[in-house]
Amino acid sequence: MIPAEAAVPSKSSPTAPIVQYRTVKVKGLDIFYREAGPKEAPVVLLLHGFPSSSHMFRDLIPRLASDYRVIAPDYPGFGSSEAPSLQQFSYSFEALANVIEAFTETVGASRYVIYMQDYGGPIGFRLALKHPERVRGIIVQNAVINVEGWNPDVVKAIAPFWQKRSPETEQPVRALLKAETTRFQYTHGATRADLLSPDAWIHDQAGLDRPGNDALQLQMLWNYQDNVAQYPTWQDFLKNTQMPLLIAWGDNDPYFTLKGAEQFKALVPSAERYHFDAGHFALETHVDEIATVSRAFLARLPLAR
Repeated sequence: MIPAEAAVPSKSSPTAPIVQYRTVKVKGLDIFYREAGPKEAPVVLLLHGFPSSSHMFRDLIPRLASDYRVIAPDYPGFGSSEAPSLQQFSYSFEALANVIEAFTETVGASRYVIYMQDYGGPIGFRLALKHPERVRGIIVQNAVINVEGWNPDVVKAIAPFWQKRSPETEQPVRALLKAETTRFQYTHGATRADLLSPDAWIHDQAGLDRPGNDALQLQMLWNYQDNVAQYPTWQDFLKNTQMPLLIAWGDNDPYFTLKGAEQFKALVPSAERYHFDAGHFALETHVDEIATVSRAFLARLPLAR
């Protein structure tokens, strides 16, 4: 681990609470989620990235749940949640955020800390802007709210798709759905190969390969341009609220660069920032370290803000 502004506190609790697997009806959809921890404890809401699901938090949940109620939902079209067709559901980030908002209300999570990674960023910030009074703090792990935080090569590949969607511009984006790309997302920049479980990318790819799922995922990737349009609004939100913020960054991410982490620190100078010699899915190799800094951050948050 590469230290930034602060030393890493002592290791997280060794206790391993039981993780429960549940499904609840939200806006007419079956939404699957993982939950652990005391029912009355402060809530940590884990929002996953692409192309993963709550599965990406399987090792983090028990490391936080001794003192917190940890909840990790799968979005519609991801993991074990229902995957309605494009005719039944719009597959926009706004639509996903609305489902997750209703999900938190259904499971009785009225206040929470949001842990956001990748897709979890645009979903989490929509929740925070709509209900800032519900958010006690934010943990960001490789999610961006500035164009400079993107790898320019990724922008070059996806921009034509946003500008004019066609079979030709769609081809580079379809590559994101292939097995070799999913594996690449997990392995690129991961410096602890002995800790990388193939279960991670095999699980994700099984979801991507479901019949008809490619159309849903392409629609989400096309709609991502709406997130870019929202970046100035999200930046203003952080700058104006000075929301308690922890940045836990995998420095070898092939998609999101260090400029993404720097932007968060510039907007919230009091933010705690830690860097790890890891890739896009840093929890796969550095879960102990990320759990440690997360627990320390959570412990310092006041219950009321």
